[in-house]
Amino acid sequence: MVQIEESWKRAIGSEFSKSYFLELKQFLVEAINAGKNIFPFPKQIFNAFDKCPFDQVKVVILGQDPYHSAENVDGKKLPHAHGLCFSIPPQAQKIPPSLKNIYKELQTDFGSEKFKIPNHGNLEKWAEQGVLLLNSTLTVEAAKPTSHSQKGWELFTDQTIKKLSQERENLVFLLWGNYAKAKGQIIDRNKHLVLEASHPSPFSAYSGFFGCKHFSKTNEFLVENGQSTIDWQV
Repeated sequence: MVQIEESWKRAIGSEFSKSYFLELKQFLVEAINAGKNIFPFPKQIFNAFDKCPFDQVKVVILGQDPYHSAENVDGKKLPHAHGLCFSIPPQAQKIPPSLKNIYKELQTDFGSEKFKIPNHGNLEKWAEQGVLLLNSTLTVEAAKPTSHSQKGWELFTDQTIKKLSQERENLVFLLWGNYAKAKGQIIDRNKHLVLEASHPSPFSAYSGFFGCKHFSKTNEFLVENGQSTIDWQV
């Protein structure tokens, strides 16, 4: 039985018995049994869901692939992936370039007095306030980007987005980059706010991510719809 937060189990638990998910599960079991390093650790695969229950979601940020990198911390290899898109564990020191650019945009958006760039990359505080940090693919083999794409995760996360779109109202979806924009086509834009920009990667951040002001626009929309804002400072 897949372990996932109870409200999500009610919302999307039927996916776990479908043939595509059973095949995905078998693929992961075989990879682990073959000694392959799979990121994130098994208990963190559904971290985004566990930290942000279905009925508490306010904002959805769509990522693509978990980080396939790791770093040495206290003599052990620490994966950067921990189940939240763009986020790294609190012990990790090497903040990824895309996250650095997210921090830069936050500081531009709110000003240096209201947002101070942190010295860590842990975004759990966002998740705990209702930001679902959802990667399209929830696992990856170490040092092999997109190695678990087209194995079934995309179907699962499509169903996640569809369920949120259908059963919730006045959510904010942040779609950065062409991949996220394409995946977000299933969102009902009459019910939800969808904000699109280029990806925060150094290769594309200057093509529309910098200056997008998605974070302040998100908070403005939440206030307009009677919800509390997100404190983006981490």
